[in-house]
Amino acid sequence: MEVVIVPDAKEGGELIAEAMAALLRRKPDALLGVATGSTPLPIYEALANKVAAGAVDASRARICQLDEYVGLPAGHPESYRSVVLREVVAPLGLGADSFMGPDGAAEDLQAACDAYDRALAEAGGVDLQLLGIGTDGHIGFNEPCSSLASRTRIKTLTQRTREDNARFFDSLDEVPHHVITQGIGTILEARHLVLLATGEGKADAVAQTVEGPVSALVPASALQLHPHATVVVDEAAASELKLADYFRATYAAKPEWQGL
Repeated sequence: MEVVIVPDAKEGGELIAEAMAALLRRKPDALLGVATGSTPLPIYEALANKVAAGAVDASRARICQLDEYVGLPAGHPESYRSVVLREVVAPLGLGADSFMGPDGAAEDLQAACDAYDRALAEAGGVDLQLLGIGTDGHIGFNEPCSSLASRTRIKTLTQRTREDNARFFDSLDEVPHHVITQGIGTILEARHLVLLATGEGKADAVAQTVEGPVSALVPASALQLHPHATVVVDEAAASELKLADYFRATYAAKPEWQGL
């Protein structure tokens, strides 16, 4: 696991966007896994700016979804399908045909989960998966004590997660109780995992993820098992890392050609 400490969210977004751009230069039809929420927005803005400036061609890129609420009406502005189309797909100049995600409105939800796992495999697998982290250490919607071998499935959100996400809705009552999420085992199949965390509120979760034991209690700690995982954190989110100085020195000495 590589840990990169940046001054702020904007620089973290620029760094990760350049890694995504470099991937697209090598593999123009790369399958990019995206996360929702406020944390990754600087990444999407920076990547869209690169596309607009002609620094990278994203016309053949493919975008896939990490998770989806269950039961929101089709076209609901806070469904993750709508969010990804609005914040990622459209700004990159892509069409809806470049996008794939689970069907949270399916009549048979388990079949929809299984179908999405198959679709990811049939697409050749995810080349780079962006991740955020919850204050309790969850990734995707794999809440604490999720199986580290789990596949795409239905999960019940904790009250804490629903409260964290209530800012996107008019009230807590509108936040769904259930989601479809890629499982931890599914996430770990991506070729490169990139987690961005910002703010002091994520500091404890980051420290447990990076320096603690691998544990289902902290689902993000499963990244320690991945051969190519990158954790990018701002100074606030890095504030509880015991090895912060080591991580800074390691990254400072890294050859530029290696990238992330």
